[in-house]
Amino acid sequence: MGRCVLSHFLSLSTNPPRFSAPLSCSHIRTSYFKKKRTRGIPSLQSPVHLPAGFRCLCTTSAPQTHSSDGPPSAVKKRVVSGVQPTGNIHLGNYLGAIKNWTSLQDTYETLFFIVDLHAITLPYDAQQLSKTTRNTAAIYLACGVDPSKASVFVQSHVRAHVELMWLLSSEARIGRLSRMIQFKEKSRKAGDENVSVALLTYPVLMASDILLYQSDLVPVGEDQTQHLELTRELAERVNNLFGGRKWKKMGGRGGALFKVPEALIPPAGARVMSLTDGLSKMSKSAPSDQSRINLLDPKDVIANKIKRCKTDSFPGMEFDNPNRPECSNLLSIYQLVTGKTKEEVAQECIDMNWGTFKTNLADALIDHLHPIQARYNEITSDATYLDKVLSEGARKAANIADATLNNVYQAMGFLPR
Repeated sequence: MGRCVLSHFLSLSTNPPRFSAPLSCSHIRTSYFKKKRTRGIPSLQSPVHLPAGFRCLCTTSAPQTHSSDGPPSAVKKRVVSGVQPTGNIHLGNYLGAIKNWTSLQDTYETLFFIVDLHAITLPYDAQQLSKTTRNTAAIYLACGVDPSKASVFVQSHVRAHVELMWLLSSEARIGRLSRMIQFKEKSRKAGDENVSVALLTYPVLMASDILLYQSDLVPVGEDQTQHLELTRELAERVNNLFGGRKWKKMGGRGGALFKVPEALIPPAGARVMSLTDGLSKMSKSAPSDQSRINLLDPKDVIANKIKRCKTDSFPGMEFDNPNRPECSNLLSIYQLVTGKTKEEVAQECIDMNWGTFKTNLADALIDHLHPIQARYNEITSDATYLDKVLSEGARKAANIADATLNNVYQAMGFLPR
């Protein structure tokens, strides 16, 4: 996820607090607050079993574990995730996130949104933001996200995101934010004079995105857990400072204001690396388009990118050789788009040369992406359908978000409207 600019979320936060009476949300559990607290953030412990290859880094304070044994819970756990509408959605976004959402929506209550507020932290094209936001939503649906199972919406269409961000900002610490890896890397590249406040504070918006919906689980890569740790820290802090009996004295129901979310780690191999550097993630911001396969690339472009991608001079093909990161990355991509097991791919390709493998990989990618591209064209040709999906998704999301926001306003002592 990403970030937003200070002036923008202030302009969205000029409305007075939006509650008239204490709210009681039955879907918000209070058991996190009642557990014995530990100093700081509870450490992430060993994963427990989850369906479809996912694993959850759960804490010792979690009230429930996720097990494939026994009957399912009557109430589905809630999962939230989103992708920025900047640049082109590429294979890494798809295999690392969006493709996995189609299995999550069958198991959990899911909210998938286009994080357009995060897209304006760095310089961007205002003329294109609306268009790329719609296109990203269309790609969600084309990839198999089902609006009858998941709420699909645009982040800025639910104004509670920026309002809660401001409230959480009062408990976020500059020292903590300045140590975030992405801030340090991007501010070092841009220079202090060119860095926006939003680049520093966007993790607070990310925390708002998650906590608004009382999320149980958040799909993250193993290299992205730092942002979730901050979210958990803010949830714990606000629960401690304003929840429980303190909230009850303010007229609320008491208990925790926020669930403390857990990390949901996607199946192994879902982290897709650059075609030009097997040690770097595939990225929208990489200067060379050759480094990525965009989901909407024509088949001749896909074939050409695979033909020109970086390889090595070792014989045969193999996974997990640290001296052959490009080989392992391309084999993983082939495994993911063909649906074969790692063992099947290793056996199939063990004696294959690069020329033969690249042809097979290009064909597999083209075959896999063709139906997505065809469905995308259908969706974008019907603007009414897409508008209806986004409007309904925002309505459902706002019902949950407003309940959380109103409770936080109340617990923090704001005058009701």
